Amino acid sequence: MTFSEQLNEYISKLGCTAKDLMDASGLSASVLSRYRAGSRVPEINSEQFLQLVRGIVSIAVQKGYPSLTEETVSKTFVQCLADQTFPYDTFQQNFDALLTTLSVNVSDLSSFLKFDSSYISRIRNGQRRPADPQSFSLGVSKFVVSHCSAADKELIAGLIGCDITEISDDSVCMDKIVCWLTNGQVVQKEVVLPFLTKLDEFDLNEFIRSIHFDELKVPSVPFQLPASKNYYGIEEMCKGTLDFFKATVLSKSKEDLIANDDTPMADKANGTDFKKKFIFAVAMTLKKGLHIHFIHNINRPFEEMMMGLEGWIPMYMTGQISPYYLKGVHNKLFGHFLYSSGAAALSGECIMDHHQNGKMYLTNNKTELAYYRQRALDLLSNASPLMDIYRVESESAFSAFVKKDCMTFGKRRSILSALPIHTLSEELLSQILEHNSVDEADKNRILTYAAEQRQLYKTVLEKDSITDEIPVISEKEFKEHPMLLPLSEIFYEKDIAYTYEEYLLHMDQTLRYSQKQENYIIKQNSNYPFRNIQIRILEGKWVVISKNKAPAIHFVIHNPQLRNAIENMVIPVPAESNEE
Repeated sequence: MTFSEQLNEYISKLGCTAKDLMDASGLSASVLSRYRAGSRVPEINSEQFLQLVRGIVSIAVQKGYPSLTEETVSKTFVQCLADQTFPYDTFQQNFDALLTTLSVNVSDLSSFLKFDSSYISRIRNGQRRPADPQSFSLGVSKFVVSHCSAADKELIAGLIGCDITEISDDSVCMDKIVCWLTNGQVVQKEVVLPFLTKLDEFDLNEFIRSIHFDELKVPSVPFQLPASKNYYGIEEMCKGTLDFFKATVLSKSKEDLIANDDTPMADKANGTDFKKKFIFAVAMTLKKGLHIHFIHNINRPFEEMMMGLEGWIPMYMTGQISPYYLKGVHNKLFGHFLYSSGAAALSGECIMDHHQNGKMYLTNNKTELAYYRQRALDLLSNASPLMDIYRVESESAFSAFVKKDCMTFGKRRSILSALPIHTLSEELLSQILEHNSVDEADKNRILTYAAEQRQLYKTVLEKDSITDEIPVISEKEFKEHPMLLPLSEIFYEKDIAYTYEEYLLHMDQTLRYSQKQENYIIKQNSNYPFRNIQIRILEGKWVVISKNKAPAIHFVIHNPQLRNAIENMVIPVPAESNEE
């Protein structure tokens, strides 16, 4: 059903007139008329969309239709808009072309996707439409890449119109296939936003309390591990993983831990008990003071990669984990597992899709430890940083990065949860610091930082453009969530709050600064999604995500796949209310 058909059905069901709905929603007669005729549709969650939903629900309450809530009406409209805008014809043609070009066995594909073969065939012929085309496309791309040869990659490149070098990484190849199948309708921001939102909301102190981290005591009694031990099958391999951590935590060694795992984690993660024990084991390792170098497997669809990274956010926030990834195409048949510490080594293997038949080998034999340690170091030397993580103890290193960033040419864009401090006058800044009772030493430190920011922005704007997306907040919203000075770059974590009047003054100063600076562009957004993170993008180079507190921390992302997804993410801005 189209959006206009659903809207007219609601009007008919409620027995109301267009004027009734116009009065209840606040929409103009011309806008409502265009919606009913199907000549125009509102953007999902735009102001017009929300006005229409609320108007229908308001009339439904009066007419005695309690089932028509904001949630149900909104969900129905969203589905209509999604169905109406998704390019099913293009999808069907591309899907058929992909299966034909690669000679894909429909029976194998249906088994992989867990769908009936006849259903896949009907989708291919255009007789059926997948209920969730995005997820369906993701599954198809995963199957194709996991079963394709080097020659198939050449065919894929020709089919989707790209150079073979662009799809050398399996994860990138999957994303490009999905984008091609759906004509670009699968937007990675749908996956990126939940990751960033979790990072925005995450509080390390709350997490530490939830796992009683401060109460953990690292035992001093050595773990009685035999010189070597084999573990077979999923359950035993889970036990082997935990035994490795026991041996590491209970030893006297302070060597870093190096970890790589490209085996299917889903089987192990399905056990809630194991997940809890694994988190506890990692927490104990960090409590002991060890640093972990973890090589992530990113040769999988972007959505799966982001879900995996979400689980590591609490550990990243400690600053004791360095994440890496391996570039290029890796083997799709054999899965490998290697954990190395100063006390133990755990090596594992399996055949993909047959993880239950895998094996792990745990050892503390000195000769074998040396062998596996060198192997882990060699692997790490081939890995690239997924992101650099800076905490207060690396303040000088982050300061050096900021200066390097300013000297690097490129187009810059920021998504900010607070107004930029470089547009704040010294007089207004001093006033804010004064009524927040900031002591003299901190006051001087903050004033110096603000002056440095003004100079840095001036230098950058002489040669490059900067676009800052800033939050526009009503007085009511401000009272609920007062804006704080963004001071994470100097790792200052005490709250320094504006008054609403000071916020308005700073906003005015920011807009006037933009008018004077030709290369400085301001975008105002009243639908800003974050309160505790700032995102700064140097296109094609890196993305910096700065978390203001709990604790102040900076993630500099290098991985092209993740960087590109954030670069292309667009925070939705409500449409103008004067639509005519």
